[in-house]
Formats: sequence, structure tokens, C-alpha cells
Amino acid sequence: MTQLIDVLGRPLLACLMMIAILGYLGIHVLKREVIFIDIALAQTAAVGAIGAHLAFHAHGHSLLGYACAFGAVLLAAVFYSVVRRRVAQISLEAIIGVTYAIAAAAALFLVGIAPGGHVHVHEMLAGSILWTGWTDLFWCALAFTGVGVCLFLFRGPLGRISDGYERARGEGLSVVWWDFLFYALLGVVITLAVRLAGVVVVFALLIIPATASALFSSRWGGRLLAAWAVGAAACVGGLLFAYGLDFSVGPSVALFLGAALILAACGRSLAGLARRPERGEAS
Repeated sequence: MTQLIDVLGRPLLACLMMIAILGYLGIHVLKREVIFIDIALAQTAAVGAIGAHLAFHAHGHSLLGYACAFGAVLLAAVFYSVVRRRVAQISLEAIIGVTYAIAAAAALFLVGIAPGGHVHVHEMLAGSILWTGWTDLFWCALAFTGVGVCLFLFRGPLGRISDGYERARGEGLSVVWWDFLFYALLGVVITLAVRLAGVVVVFALLIIPATASALFSSRWGGRLLAAWAVGAAACVGGLLFAYGLDFSVGPSVALFLGAALILAACGRSLAGLARRPERGEAS
């Protein structure tokens, strides 16, 4: 048991921290129909980090490396918030896909000319959650808490835009500013979370628990609790599975999240079938 805690204690804490903030952000992402914003922002941050390594010889975990990654993310946040307001002919999801392709091409180009650039790509895809240190957990907890406080304080306007962009715009809400704030906060979380767990796990934590929660509730509170429960259970199961079979942690967590979504969908279907006879008898 002591060995189990030593090996999985910090990865589990990292997973629970990520699901706490990503579970809420994922509900916003689904409501806004910007599913691939995660990988687009992660790729944009990678371009900033690799660019810092190439131009300033900055290590990926250095302050300058993070500053350049966040700077790239902020530029992307400005772009997404403005383009959604200005361009009505093209969906924002399509624009996100285009920016992801451009950022991926830029990252591959920079990797080709930057010494050690492949290290950044590996960290972005796979992360290093099994080797998470207490320092990493501290700074991530601090950043996630700050983002969580902002999301709580501004939950009104952010929620109104997620529930209906055009309606919020018609009510006089400054949609460009609030969209920028949302994408900037999301970018901060994505940039730090990807360094811990990699793109695949972070994408799964962002989308799958929020999707599962939509099967059981339409209210924000109910969906958030369901997302947290699904995400936490899948993370615990994935970590134990990886430990018991000496399997990779990231893929294991992602697989268990997928299995949790399938089980949630099956449970929802069975509950619906169970209610049909009752309705027939009542009629």
C-alpha cells in the first residue's frame, strides 16, 4: 500500500486537480460547440514554447518558456474572440480546425530547425504525469485556483454566452471581451495541464466527463457533479490499471474515460427502457 501511494499519489492528485477545472470548462466547451479548442490551444502554446527555445535557448519549463507559450495562447484568444464576432459565414469550429493545422505545421517546422525540439513534441503528446513533482503540483494548483476563482466570479456572463451567443449579444453583453477572457483562462489551464498529462489525456478529461454529464442532467450544477464523479472514477481506475499491469498511465486514463462514457450511455439507455413500461401502465 505504501508503494502504491508513493507511485500513484502525485499522479492521482494531478488528475483530480485537472478534472476539477477541466470538468467545468468542458461543459462550456460543449455548449459553445468548440470541441477541438483544446488541441488548437495546446498546439499554439507548443509553437510559443518551441519558439522560445529556438530564439532564447529557453527550457520548456523555464519562466521565459511559459511566458512565450502563454503569449501565443493570448494571441489565439484574441483571434478567436474577434473572429466569432466578425465572421458569420464560417463556423468557429472550422476556424479552430484551420488554426490547429497552421499551428501544427509551424510546430513541425520549428522542431526541424530547433535543437532538441522533438522533446517539446513528446512532452505535449505524452506528458509526464507519472513523474509529476510537488513543485509542479503547487504551481498548477495555484494557477487552477486562480482560474477557478475567475470562472466563479464571472460565471454569469460566461454562462449566458455559452447558453446562447446570439441571445447574449442581443442583450447587449460585450461578447468579444468575455469570449477573450474565457479562451485566455482556458488557454492557461490547457498549457499547464498538457505539460503534466499530454494532449490525449487533457482532451479526454475536458470532453468526456462533460459529455457523460449531459446524459443525466441539463442543469449546470447537476452536470458539474456528474462530470467530476465520472472523471474521478475513471482516473482512479486508469491509474490502478496502469500500476497493476505496468501499462502507460496516460493511455490507461484515456481508455478508462472512454469506458466510463460508454457505461454512462448504456446506463442512460437502460434507465429510459425501464421507464417506458411504467408510462404504459400509467396510461
